[in-house]
Amino acid sequence: MPNGGKLTLETANVELDESFAQTHLATLPGSYVMLAVSDTGLGMDEETQAHIFEPFFTTKELGKGTGLGLSMVYGIVKQSGGYVWVHSEIGKGSTFKVYLPRVFEHEQEIASPFPAPTALLGKETILLVEDDPLVRELALEILKTRGYCVLVADRPDAAIQLCRQHSGKIHLVLTDVIMPGMNGSQMVDEIAAMRPGISVLFMSGYTDTKTI
Repeated sequence: MPNGGKLTLETANVELDESFAQTHLATLPGSYVMLAVSDTGLGMDEETQAHIFEPFFTTKELGKGTGLGLSMVYGIVKQSGGYVWVHSEIGKGSTFKVYLPRVFEHEQEIASPFPAPTALLGKETILLVEDDPLVRELALEILKTRGYCVLVADRPDAAIQLCRQHSGKIHLVLTDVIMPGMNGSQMVDEIAAMRPGISVLFMSGYTDTKTI
């Protein structure tokens, strides 16, 4: 909704009967919990709707989206025994409805028979380079909870400056590939010249490996 609009969230317990199943292929009749998300945005044509759940399909420009969000939603819902349906019209917005099988049993707390995987804990120093603030914060939180010391940069030039200023050892560079000003590969070349033998792990939402 580039110019604003109305976003509506709806939840309900629903019964999907035989008539619904006949008009929605692969649907089993039964009791479900329904989550609907509706907007008043630009909407989609039928051709776009036919591909939206495919991995890496996106109508956004390079750097604005990976095309993985809806495919992940679809996979999680299907693995849970549910269904996702979409209705959209150009200029009128879109509605996504998620149906998950309703559970009537009381929740039971089950203790894990396995201890916490201490082998996944570390104490090394990692240089995290990511221009997307949401991805950067998520990666930082995960690494910190695993015990790593994390140096954070939102741009390649800032990462290079950190390498110059940091007096201790940096064990790993964890970096995005597509970033403004300089890509991850070019940045790593400069860092490796300063710190020979440093380990590097690239991460990217794009499948075009020619940028690495």
